[in-house]
Amino acid sequence: MKKINNKTILFEVSWEVGNQLGGIYTVIRSKLPSITKVFGENYCLLGPLINDSISAEFEEIDDSLDFFSKTVKGLRDLGFEVRYGRWLVSGRPKIILINPIAVYNRLDVFKRHLFQDFAIEPRDNDDLYDQVIMWSDTLRSFFRIVNQFKGTHTVIAHFHEWMASIPILDIKKEGLKIKTVFTTHATMLGRYLAMNDPEFYQKLPYYNAEEHARRFGITSMYQIEKLSAQNSDTFTTVSELTANECLYLLGKKPDVITPNGLNLARFSANHEIQVRHENYKKKIQTFAISHFFPSYTFDLSKTLFFFTSGRYEYKNKGFDVTIEALKNLNKLMIEANIDQTIITFFITKSQTWNILPDVLEQKAKLDEIKNTCSAIEQQIAEKLFYKAASTHDHNLPDLNELVDEYWKLRYRRTIINWKSNKWPIIVTHNLVNDVDDQILNGLRFHQLFNSPFDKVKVVYHPDFIVSTNPLFSMDYGQFVRGCHLGIFPSYYEPWGYTPLECIARGVPAVTSDLSGFGRYVMNMEEDFYNSGVYVLKRLEKTHQQLVSDLTKFLFQFVKISQRQRMIMRNKLEDFSENFDWNNLIQFYIDAYEKSMTT
Repeated sequence: MKKINNKTILFEVSWEVGNQLGGIYTVIRSKLPSITKVFGENYCLLGPLINDSISAEFEEIDDSLDFFSKTVKGLRDLGFEVRYGRWLVSGRPKIILINPIAVYNRLDVFKRHLFQDFAIEPRDNDDLYDQVIMWSDTLRSFFRIVNQFKGTHTVIAHFHEWMASIPILDIKKEGLKIKTVFTTHATMLGRYLAMNDPEFYQKLPYYNAEEHARRFGITSMYQIEKLSAQNSDTFTTVSELTANECLYLLGKKPDVITPNGLNLARFSANHEIQVRHENYKKKIQTFAISHFFPSYTFDLSKTLFFFTSGRYEYKNKGFDVTIEALKNLNKLMIEANIDQTIITFFITKSQTWNILPDVLEQKAKLDEIKNTCSAIEQQIAEKLFYKAASTHDHNLPDLNELVDEYWKLRYRRTIINWKSNKWPIIVTHNLVNDVDDQILNGLRFHQLFNSPFDKVKVVYHPDFIVSTNPLFSMDYGQFVRGCHLGIFPSYYEPWGYTPLECIARGVPAVTSDLSGFGRYVMNMEEDFYNSGVYVLKRLEKTHQQLVSDLTKFLFQFVKISQRQRMIMRNKLEDFSENFDWNNLIQFYIDAYEKSMTT
């Protein structure tokens, strides 16, 4: 820490700065309050100017004496479109956004430069890749100007993923006095291999990486990633699992492991975890009523809500294992005559046309039932009050006599119109390609059809949950709080934010020993199992063994009491403190200190 002083400037560079695409955005944004405490005004984010909506959370800075302003002016003098200001999020960091399109006419020249100087093969017919290449060209100019103006400052440039890291090569080639850090959050080749090879971990030391990169059509990106790892002053990754992957696929072992954390201040419930859980659970119960009760009913007070979510990678995210375990759980609960119902939600992003009209119609009809009941309730209240005030009869009158015939008929028609003789549908949206959808086919293959006799029900929601979603009327974080268990038995997961976000919200979670988060938890001395985190052992297990293990855990979880679940939620609040950025930011500081000693 002593080397991080007011003469050290840190640029953090990513394609996802101010441009939300995936998990890297979460990493960078969530640690801003912690990293700005260390670097203060000497910290600045660097991203592409491609997201029009950024203006809503962007405040321009006009300070000609500021070091960053001088650098931005130098870039503008070269004809680049640049915005410099504060990102209006927690930590309020300085942020510089550069439009890549300004160098469109130099695209082929820069591609030729990458091939001639670094042997990075050109890639054609890929608009995103071209944008990244153009942005890299602007970054090269940017860091040349930084080098001119830095004076006695030490400058560290931290690049996330291959989409931002090409400048590492030019900084080294041109001898710029800038220290570089490169972080890979997952190797691109590793993700492809894991999706396509069930023996990925066993074969990892023996892959011909270059050959497989060519096979998957990702040669250019693989070469950028490998060269960035080998030419940065400090190379980091997020977990021991990914470090092993880097060693064999990129040819270099990371210098520092930088595990991902959370800004727990955003998740703090001030010991109201149980209250919030109950509030959001009621909203999920309302959805369950609209979706299932037209066909048949069950006791909502004896219903648990499970969910799984993440990027649509059927085997990598463990959706296949989850579905098969749910089938087995259903059988066990029926055989044991367990008087409970499980509803499991699958939340992921797939190609859809719209929410199914039948699903929306059932929701609208339930709203009509609620409005009708409210009107009848108001009418009864008014007439009952008048009758109580105007009669000497102290007995409660027949309440049916207080309801007009119009409302009786409307109530009856509304209920009849709402009821259905069909089983509840297992998917909420109209999929673009439901024939080849792996989750849908998995549910069908294992006969999870939402029959009235099933103890385990399923709802496949092939879109992210946002506050404007008409089915739930809450955002994803609130939905998570309303659930009882998150299931994430990943096969390939360099870190794994989804279970971490669960425990931060007081929701027990299943992870696996093939996720960075799961492996990190296993290395902790705490009793993580009784704290509400179950690490499924996948390494060196057969598919049937791990399905059996997950089934056993789910069956045990179903049988624990409500009081035990409440205790678990409270324990998770304390356990999540281990993953606060205020604690984990030290790993990043170690990486920066290491870069300054090379």
